[in-house]
Amino acid sequence: MKKILLLTSILLFLACGGVKKTQKALNSGNYVTAMNRAIKNLRANKTKRGHQNYVILLEEAFAKHSQEEINRIQFLENDGNPANLMPIYEGYTHLKQLQNSIRPLLPLPVYAEDRNANFKMVNYDNTILEVKDELSAYLYDNATKLLASARTKMEYRRAFDDLKYLEGINPGYSDTATKMDEAYQKGLDFVKVELKNETQQIIPERLETELLDFNTYGINNFWMQFHANPIKSVKYDFSMELDFNQINISPERVNERQLIKEKVIKDGFEYVLDNNGNVAKDSLGNDIKVDRFKTVTCNFYEFTQLKTAQIGANVKFRNLQSGQVINSYPLSSEFIFEHIYANVDGDRRALDNNLVALLDLAAVPFPTNENMVYEAGEDLKARLKSIVSRHEFN
Repeated sequence: MKKILLLTSILLFLACGGVKKTQKALNSGNYVTAMNRAIKNLRANKTKRGHQNYVILLEEAFAKHSQEEINRIQFLENDGNPANLMPIYEGYTHLKQLQNSIRPLLPLPVYAEDRNANFKMVNYDNTILEVKDELSAYLYDNATKLLASARTKMEYRRAFDDLKYLEGINPGYSDTATKMDEAYQKGLDFVKVELKNETQQIIPERLETELLDFNTYGINNFWMQFHANPIKSVKYDFSMELDFNQINISPERVNERQLIKEKVIKDGFEYVLDNNGNVAKDSLGNDIKVDRFKTVTCNFYEFTQLKTAQIGANVKFRNLQSGQVINSYPLSSEFIFEHIYANVDGDRRALDNNLVALLDLAAVPFPTNENMVYEAGEDLKARLKSIVSRHEFN
């Protein structure tokens, strides 16, 4: 019974908390938030008496928000500026969507007043279609003029944005798709990527290919294209130069370490003799035995194969129109090859378990210089991706 009462109290507290938050949103003028909260709760159970507050709050928030939106739209319409057509269209569309979210819940009973909640529904379809036609013509004409007069890539991008919006609200309008493609191509920034090797070492072909494959970098820049293989017909805006200035590879080394290990171990048992030289017995008549110990030793030889590779590079971003370097970042990476194995001379029982495990290993071939550089380049790729992803070309 106590558990049931506690659960009921918790549910009542949560319900009251939800109503209070909805009421607070309404009182603060956040009508959409208040409506969304009320609608969410009423969808779960619209006839529940505990949800009556949500019905009242939804009714009030809908009336106030609708009137507020109509007043804003009418003000924009009276201004007569065609640039207002977009917020006017979006305002009417929003009102229609709001009504559509409430309509499935109707009717919503108000038990205390023996009535249904009142929601003034207006058919905005014709108005939306009229404004959409006007807005479509305005966006198309504005983008067409901007395409014809544009002198900068930013202007082409603004034209693209207008056409994209137009395609979204009115697909297939005139030759919008063709003009979008034109605006996109003229708004693109092209980056020529160059890799230079100023060291005496050979950069593995696989590493070079992966460093220049920008499809794997996950760079989400709609207006930027990177070309590792420049196209003659393209006028490049920027260059990204990756200069390798240091590749150091250490000699192959095998370091040896000798340890002398000693341990006292149990080595069987022996009988306890009484004063007469006979085997002593315990109270149950059993022979008394004790563990016998001895000290064992061995020479442990540990071998460590070691080889390292360090890469140093610099990535520069250059504005090809001015010839100036926009920014420059140093890059460095290291790969360490280390393999440990061991052998023993003496009694293996003197070794700890962690040392015994090394006895099962043997020497392995050292990686080639090419593999060492490639492995060091793996970290370099991650660093380069981070730089390119956050770099702003300007």
